[in-house]
Amino acid sequence: MITNDATLSPNLRSWLPSAHQAGTDFPLQHLPLGTALDEEENPVLCTAVGDRVVNLDMLMHAGALGDDDFAEAAHAALHHGNANALMTDARLWPLVRQRVQAWLLDAAPGGQQARRLREKALTPLSETELVEPCHVGNYTDFYSSIDHARTVGSMFRPDNPLLPNYKHVPIGYHGRASSVVVSGVPIKRPRGQTMPEGAAQPIFGPTKRLDYELELGVLIGEGNALGQTIPIDQIDRSIFGLVLVNDWSARDMQAWEYQPLGPFLAKNFATTISPWIVTRPQLEPFRVAGPQRSEGDPQPLEYLRTSADWGLDVHVRASLSSVKMRAAGAAPLVICTGNARTLYWTIAQMVAHHASNGCPLEAGDLLATGTISGPTPEARGCLLEKTWQGNGPDGKPLPRKPIELPTGEQRTFIEDGDEIILTAWCERQDLGLRLGFGECRAVIEPA
Repeated sequence: MITNDATLSPNLRSWLPSAHQAGTDFPLQHLPLGTALDEEENPVLCTAVGDRVVNLDMLMHAGALGDDDFAEAAHAALHHGNANALMTDARLWPLVRQRVQAWLLDAAPGGQQARRLREKALTPLSETELVEPCHVGNYTDFYSSIDHARTVGSMFRPDNPLLPNYKHVPIGYHGRASSVVVSGVPIKRPRGQTMPEGAAQPIFGPTKRLDYELELGVLIGEGNALGQTIPIDQIDRSIFGLVLVNDWSARDMQAWEYQPLGPFLAKNFATTISPWIVTRPQLEPFRVAGPQRSEGDPQPLEYLRTSADWGLDVHVRASLSSVKMRAAGAAPLVICTGNARTLYWTIAQMVAHHASNGCPLEAGDLLATGTISGPTPEARGCLLEKTWQGNGPDGKPLPRKPIELPTGEQRTFIEDGDEIILTAWCERQDLGLRLGFGECRAVIEPA
């Protein structure tokens, strides 16, 4: 897709050198939305550019974003300290972002007051405490990767990995919004019931099979009223932006409790999201054709079809760092690389399906894709898949193949002290454009 958005032009130049540093997640063309704590530990809306965080509230009060009717509306939205008020009006953030970018463009600062604002409004990213970018009121996790569904299904149903409904309906479950936390918050190993192999009774204790899940999450902007739907051809207004998601999973607890109603305590203890919202207009150049259905696959029902079916070309990666690795100064080990374009169900279909029964979606609701896995072992987006070697002739699973760490350690699941780091980025070399999502990371603490 060719973009006509002038704010994405590779020719734009800033007075901030790091905005043009090769490989930066946050070039001048990007400007994602987040929330940081100021010097008095008050939450303020911000954006990232290069290696700096820009305090949007400070720019607004200094008059750097204008003094017209729009500026008054933006002031009311920016003053809340989180993005929810901005998210309810699809017109506001693109205009705020446009004016912030204009302030960052290479030009003479215009006097001592302007130079002082440049110094005060920008803080080093490495020294800024970021918090949740918005209030997440509701959280739903989908199961949109057919490669993930096939691999996991093969573990338990080798003769019939996909359930009959998978190719007809986007599958999901409602998670726990109160345990959604931002990148950097440590995750305590959960306790729960498990049924050890060969045992007659379950036991209660810390999970022994803690796992990560590499996902993207959609944050809802304009929602729908109770009893109303969101037609798939009008979905853009409801997609405010995307974040990275790690839907932590206790696999031994999950195996015992998930029948007949699905995930519960194995999932609701924590979900980590990245602190930066990559807003929808900046993702336009990375739209790709929607997933190709295999011969014989059913076509989606009418409410899930659109004349402009699309997916997103987003590269995703997961890395692991153990305590010993960090002590030795070793870089995190990349354990998965994939791409969101392999998803069977698209973001638009997820949103349209969620609202198709009249369920009201609200600004800040989080809808995650489910584990993003591809058709190759390198693209398996969780350890449950990554260390699986298939089933033997008797139909029972073969022993798991551990991941070898550079310190000589092995992992089949996550150990205490391990840190999981998720990253993602979009790239178009023909447009000279690369936009990153930042990091979604967390260290596991003992139960």
